[in-house]
Amino acid sequence: MTGLGVLGGVLQPLLVVAGSPLLVGVMRQIRARLEGRAGPGVLQPWRDLRKLFGKEPIAPRGTSEVFRYAPLVLMATTLVVVVVVPFVTATSAIDPVADLFAVVALLALGAVALALAGLDTGTAFGGMGASRETTILALVEPTLLVAIFALSVRAGSTNLATIVSSTLDDPVRVVSPVSLLAAVALILVIIAETGRLPVDNPSTHLELTMVHEAMVLEYAGPDLALIELASAMRLSVFLGLLANLFLPWGVATSAAPLALAAGVLALVVKVGLLGAVLAVSEVFLAKLRLFRVPELLAGSFLLSLLAVAASFFLA
Repeated sequence: MTGLGVLGGVLQPLLVVAGSPLLVGVMRQIRARLEGRAGPGVLQPWRDLRKLFGKEPIAPRGTSEVFRYAPLVLMATTLVVVVVVPFVTATSAIDPVADLFAVVALLALGAVALALAGLDTGTAFGGMGASRETTILALVEPTLLVAIFALSVRAGSTNLATIVSSTLDDPVRVVSPVSLLAAVALILVIIAETGRLPVDNPSTHLELTMVHEAMVLEYAGPDLALIELASAMRLSVFLGLLANLFLPWGVATSAAPLALAAGVLALVVKVGLLGAVLAVSEVFLAKLRLFRVPELLAGSFLLSLLAVAASFFLA
């Protein structure tokens, strides 16, 4: 644990917690403008969260502690990932937890907790959403592991901070076949993991197409606010991973105030631009049929395998 890592571990949660709802608001506003609507404004997600946190918590009759604690598990695992992954600084606050396998396991744990909560309600929608979520999760997590592992081969370590630092030391790697294949695979993972089009539609409540929304239909009040905030943070986490693993420029390598300010600004700009591109692309995409989603994710897994093979042959 270094001073720079501790500073990053303090700055990153503050930045992600405060900025993630704004990112969602910006993406919604971009979609609204492109679709010819005025839109609710970029601050609407924060208004919704404030309203939900002020309501009384309600749990459906017959649910167990699984339903009650799932939002806390989802939020806690996301917060740990935000603290340890090198977003603002090039070093991690808790270096052993910044390992690729630990980070992916934490992200998967939050998703599994939410799926179990959907099953715990005993409703048809909850079970349907949990079934679809676990199917997508089983295809997404191996792709995420293998895609980032392809980058770790050249760095000689599965530690995310080491991978980011190695890319900073050798910028030519960004345009290598390994990075390009892994980047495309990771983009498809982000779309599926965060429930964006064409895998899922975050703005729908149509029973036949819901995945994430089907699992959280029974939540209300502060519990729903935690889930919505954690979901927005997970979107920021995945976009931040994509930005810093492949375009790590601007990450602070010293504890100087100017370097930290540059790291914060670089993260905001990169994640904001990636979010804007994602929002624009969704306007021109239609949702895939559920049975076609495994084909898309299988293609992303194949790309990640090709990235690993290329990392050994081109090393």
